[in-house]
Order: sequence, then C-alpha cells, then structure tokens
Amino acid sequence: MTKARLELPSADKSLGQHFLRDQNIIQTICNDFKDLAEAIVEIGPGPGILTEHLALLGLPYYVIEKDTRFGVYLDQFLAADQVTMDDALQIQLSNFFEEKKISGKKIWLVSNLPYNIATPLLVNFLQAPDIKYMTLMFQKEVADKVFPFATTKNSMSSLLVLCQSYFECGLLAKVPPGAFAPPPRVDSAVITFTRRETPLVPLSEFKTLEKFLRQMFSQRRKQIGGVLKSYYLPEKIKESFESLDLATTLRSEVFTLEQVLELYRKLRS
Repeated sequence: MTKARLELPSADKSLGQHFLRDQNIIQTICNDFKDLAEAIVEIGPGPGILTEHLALLGLPYYVIEKDTRFGVYLDQFLAADQVTMDDALQIQLSNFFEEKKISGKKIWLVSNLPYNIATPLLVNFLQAPDIKYMTLMFQKEVADKVFPFATTKNSMSSLLVLCQSYFECGLLAKVPPGAFAPPPRVDSAVITFTRRETPLVPLSEFKTLEKFLRQMFSQRRKQIGGVLKSYYLPEKIKESFESLDLATTLRSEVFTLEQVLELYRKLRS
C-alpha cells in the first residue's frame, strides 16, 4: 500500500519560506539539466516539493536543509544518508562533495533560494568548481541582477559580473506570487546557469574581483572616477581609463561586462 504524502507544514516567515505549488514550474526546474548532470545537490528542499521529482532521476542526490521540521517529509523520498540537516551557509561545499563521493562529477545544484540569504548562498556556489550547472529561484529583483530580463538599461551590477564571469546565465521561467503557498509579496524568477569551461577571471582571483566590485559598485549612480579615487591613486585611474578609452564621468551601472573586467585588470596590474 502506498503511503499517503504528508500534508505541508506552515511556512516559517523568519526563514523566508514559500512553498512552490505550480506543477508547470516544478517540472521546468526538474527538467533543466536532467540529461547532463552526474549528481544533484539541492539546497533548502523544505518539505520535498522538488525533491519528490528529482529523486526519480536516478542520479546520486543529496540535500541540505536547515529546518529540522522537514526531516520527516524528506524521509518520504530519500534515504537517511542523503539528507543533511544543517545550515548551508555554514557548510564547506568542497568538503561536502568529497564526503558524499561526488567530487569530480558534474554536479547540478538546485535551490528555491530563501529570499533573505539568496545572495550569500549564491556567492558560495560560484566558488565551488564541481558545480557545473545550477537552477536557482530568486525573487525578481535579485534574479534581474544576475541576468537582466526586466531592466532594459543601466543594469550592470557586482552580482551580474560575479555570476557571468564564471557561468553562462539565462532566464528559465518567470514565477508569479500565486505559484507559491503562501504567496510572497514579490514576483520570482528561475535562472539557469552553466559553468564556463574557461572563466572570464580565474577562480583563484575570486576574492580580489569581489573586493574590486564592492568598490566599483558602492555608489553605482555616481561618477566612477570619484568613486574609485578612494581606493586608487589618481594617476593610476587616469592611465587606466585613458588606455581603455573610457570616461571617468561614467556611472558604473552603464558599463558592459567586458569593460568592467578590463578595468579590473588594468587597476590591479
């Protein structure tokens, strides 16, 4: 006799929980890299809404969940050794992959990211080279900074540069509030990521690039020359901008990805 699926618990607002209920969106996410991945890691599976489908793909599959209430729900679909009840922000992903014996495989990371910690989790994911594919849901405002689909101009940001330096990104689906229970107050979007064979900036320079981007985009609507003078000598700024044929009166939000990376290389040399 088939065991009845447990009823969903109440969402914990303090953890930014909203349970995806739209079956079309669920299938879109679960089909994204199913034919390319060699292992799957899901962050924040909650009560197993995606897990139920991903577990059927027959790949090595592990989940990390902070909310201990969900253990009994995940047990419906996974063995005990596939479930890690812990805070994903506190886990060293490379160690986790080695422990689960999936290091070196093409890992597909899936997550309906909690709205309140989406960006720090994403930055951790970018730095894990075993992650080859990602299917991530964000609130629309954050998703648009990763892959601008709603903003038509002045869309450059530090998050966009970080993501697109290491991954090719695209919009997989727009997700309205009604696709969730309870509905959030904002729209969401699913972004699909494929790691670049050759990153635009070596992964060994990630922290250096991240620091530069914090500086460059600290006041993205002010003239870039005035913003950067707090961090670099005036002669270095003048020389770098002239060599790239860029005006110091530009705002960082109007730069192209190529221009940002060229400026990064010039100023750090």
